Amino acid sequence: MDRLKIALLITASLESPPGLRYMPMAKALAQRGHDVTLLALHHDLKPATPRVLEQDGVRVEYVGQMHVRKVADRKFYYSPLALIRVALVSTWRMARRAVQLDCDLIHLGKPQPINGMAGLMGGPWLRRRCLYLDCDDYEAESNRFSSKWLRRVVVLFEDGLPRFSAGLTVNTRFTQDRYIGRGVAEERIAYLPNGIDRDRFTMPPAALVDQLRRRWEVERRPVVAYVGTLSLTGHAVDLLLDGFAKLLVRHPRAVLLVVGGGEDYDRLKQAATPGLGNAVRFTGWVPAAEVPAYLAVADVTVDPIRDDLVARARAPMKITESLAVGTPVVTGDVGDRREMLADGRAGVLVAPGDAQALAEGLARVLDNPDLARDMRQAALAHREQYYWDNLIGAALRLYDRRA
Repeated sequence: MDRLKIALLITASLESPPGLRYMPMAKALAQRGHDVTLLALHHDLKPATPRVLEQDGVRVEYVGQMHVRKVADRKFYYSPLALIRVALVSTWRMARRAVQLDCDLIHLGKPQPINGMAGLMGGPWLRRRCLYLDCDDYEAESNRFSSKWLRRVVVLFEDGLPRFSAGLTVNTRFTQDRYIGRGVAEERIAYLPNGIDRDRFTMPPAALVDQLRRRWEVERRPVVAYVGTLSLTGHAVDLLLDGFAKLLVRHPRAVLLVVGGGEDYDRLKQAATPGLGNAVRFTGWVPAAEVPAYLAVADVTVDPIRDDLVARARAPMKITESLAVGTPVVTGDVGDRREMLADGRAGVLVAPGDAQALAEGLARVLDNPDLARDMRQAALAHREQYYWDNLIGAALRLYDRRA
């Protein structure tokens, strides 16, 4: 394939969960010899925020403010009028830059209004360049909306953008089937699950893991870890707290590390205080570079889910990242999770939405050292297919089909 100039448009910053999908994707494209520019929105844009940077061979440009504001462990939503203002300014700035860019194609990270309008303007409408779309969630179901009209706008873009796209990349079989059902030809869709950045997910030094164990006072104690967003809209952390309370009956010395931030951080922390006490440690947001060490601290990690559209459309990064350091995962048997866990060899699949089943799955790993060892070995063997340098070929084959 000839060297391509690719613009990747995302509505989040590199430190956010979407950024942790799209920056490694952009990096993998750059490693294949392509020129990649990533236009992004910042989570807390200020005059002093660096607007342009080079990272891992990718040019990153922050062109506006995200639709929410994130500060440390908390997420703050704008009022409807303020949101309209922020969205219009960010859309204009991203669209203007997308039109100006010298690129061969545009790839949208998520079908959302701000980058959607920018992609249409810089792609097929004004510059007659191919537009591609990445779908890594069910946006209309997984986001929290302050009004019905905001949800309708998101549905309009999520369902309408594929008509203007030369191809789609999707992270789950559910999403692939959903768009095929809406008339998108199967050959225009590439399966691209959430992957692992090979450079970031090297095995963490033992000294760093030991340091974290001492910091959170979990030495010689069974450790369960949840690493992810604390938002009850799409993450069943309340189910995890119920399941962990049941696990404590069997493993009273167990500790739950809750790693991450989000709009429900305070609510969940308060909910854990009465019954779980010192058995739960809320770390708050941690830098992405520290995540591998937190995963390695754990004896088992957990992806708590209910069987709903959000869970079916999601390929959790917390699972692939846990595989990368060889830590077994317990999760509900929904969507692609069975495939992600090598048909149960790299973790335990339980009934979704069932706190007792979740507790029993965690206990199964903690009670069986030989099983846990086998799962660690299976995870390390299975992780190879989820490295971005292997996954990115699917996107390149899709680009190669463009007219």
